[in-house]
Amino acid sequence: MKSTVIWSLVGLNLLLAAIVVARSVPVSSAQAQVRRPSDYLMIPGKVNGLPYTVVYVVDTTQGALGAMAYDDSKKRMETMSAIDLSRIYGAGSSLPGSNSSNPNVKPGGGGYK
Repeated sequence: MKSTVIWSLVGLNLLLAAIVVARSVPVSSAQAQVRRPSDYLMIPGKVNGLPYTVVYVVDTTQGALGAMAYDDSKKRMETMSAIDLSRIYGAGSSLPGSNSSNPNVKPGGGGYK
């Protein structure tokens, strides 16, 4: 009985010593996030030819558009791969004669189209 008590006290002391050593070792500090978490805009809508409602998800920080819908007949979530909106919005500015400040102004400066 005395042997069991002594060995349990030795084990407890070793555990406490390990805790003291672990607390005294410097811990690497956490680094702050480089970017903040994304903001999402979720918009419900309908698509012609689909019997269910679609939820469009716009990631405003990354500039991406995706969609998802629940298909009742298959009992699963259908998803659309993300589309890069910055590529789509930037496509019109590369056309010859485009005015980036106002797309309705003609290159010669004459009012609206």
